[in-house]
Amino acid sequence: CACVRACVLACVAQTVLSDPALCAQWRGECKTMADRIISMRAALKASLEKTGSTRNWDHVTAQIGMFCYSGLSPEQVDLLKSEYAVYITRDGRISMAGVTTGNVDYVASSIHAVSK
Repeated sequence: CACVRACVLACVAQTVLSDPALCAQWRGECKTMADRIISMRAALKASLEKTGSTRNWDHVTAQIGMFCYSGLSPEQVDLLKSEYAVYITRDGRISMAGVTTGNVDYVASSIHAVSK
């Protein structure tokens, strides 16, 4: 039941936040995740520029959070999916959590290919 899950999650949060060591560990893990997303944004922008794209990609690093609005049209997103197997929402939103050092160049070259 949703109420039981909410109570369990509240109990876990209270346990973590009320213990200084656990709280410090949690904050450190949050910072690690945030820093990874920031570095992936920088890597995506750099890779897009490296592909020769003449578009301005400053918004990739100017935005914050787990998602990045790419500026791609729904038609470009469809092409990204069908031709390159890169999946983002139809409004052009990229989940930065899915961008890794192993796929950032492929994602960037695919975005460049559909946005020329």
